[in-house]
Amino acid sequence: MPSPFDVLQVDPDADEQTVHQAYRRRVKEAHPDQGGSAQEFQLVQSAYETIIEGGADSWYETNGTDEPATAAESAPEPEQDPNVYVEYLDYEAVVANGWELGDDELFRKARRAGLDEDAHGELTVEPGDYLLEAAEDEGFDWPFSCRGGACANCAVLVVDGEMEMTVDNVLSDDLVAQGIQLSCIGTPVSDDLKVVFNVKDLPGLEELQLPSRMN
Repeated sequence: MPSPFDVLQVDPDADEQTVHQAYRRRVKEAHPDQGGSAQEFQLVQSAYETIIEGGADSWYETNGTDEPATAAESAPEPEQDPNVYVEYLDYEAVVANGWELGDDELFRKARRAGLDEDAHGELTVEPGDYLLEAAEDEGFDWPFSCRGGACANCAVLVVDGEMEMTVDNVLSDDLVAQGIQLSCIGTPVSDDLKVVFNVKDLPGLEELQLPSRMN
């Protein structure tokens, strides 16, 4: 059984950003719609979770591998990546699966559920870019209306990580304290971010909506 590092094709000493990059590449390669298999897809997801959560030892114990494989001697040193990696989840998928927003296992459940890419996955945000624009650049159609912080159509719930909103907006201090941010004016400022998008109908946000617009 290959180690989780072998599955993601990274060095055991790889930093978290390198692991994220490898996961994005491998999960696309392994997806059944891209010529992979369900078994390989699940193995890639499990390897990613194991590395991120620091559970490599348990992987080796479970699969009979005593120690991680060493990387190829010719592997280049990873360059520092300034981009932010955002794991996203559609609130509609949360509701459809009977999950709870406050569940610490929410994103783990989403990874294991085999959701379509438009409902769950990862996207890259370049430094200074707004989250909504980054999602659109990758072909996603997230809700929005004003693009200026004057409504809550584009609201997301930040589950992990940090965002900053660049202009005044309609959100109350209480909503912001709950983790609500506006993706149209929100810029990720942490290395990694987990967000639930399409939360515009949550309590306190519905009355802040404007008529929806489509790309």
